Amino acid sequence: MALFDAPVLQVLAKQLDAAALTQRVIAHNIANAVTPGYQRREVVFTDLLRRALDVDEGTLSLRTDHPRHLGGRQALAELAPQVVEQSGTLLQPNRNNVDIEQEMVRLATNTLLYDASIRALGDRLNTLSYTIKGR
Repeated sequence: MALFDAPVLQVLAKQLDAAALTQRVIAHNIANAVTPGYQRREVVFTDLLRRALDVDEGTLSLRTDHPRHLGGRQALAELAPQVVEQSGTLLQPNRNNVDIEQEMVRLATNTLLYDASIRALGDRLNTLSYTIKGR
């Protein structure tokens, strides 16, 4: 196993990618808050990560040693956030479902998640640096 391919580093890198994508999606939603017919978009990542890490309660998946084996969990390297359109809820008469206040809350939450992830990744890399240098 390579030094920088540790599962913790992979998860933190994927989380940062998802948070950056979430930031762009939220900004897009805010920019289209008054666009007629616009349906808000959302990034799905947490559930995908839980399934890849086998954190779901009451379920077990098979361990595999080849990506073409059936029944195995998704490899962390293949994990990618997905953007989905949230339809079915209409808040405004122009068929737009963006609530600017909810988007601002999501933006603040995502910023905190990004900051926590970057700090955890920095701490992990500092620990590796300390271990390699020995000081």
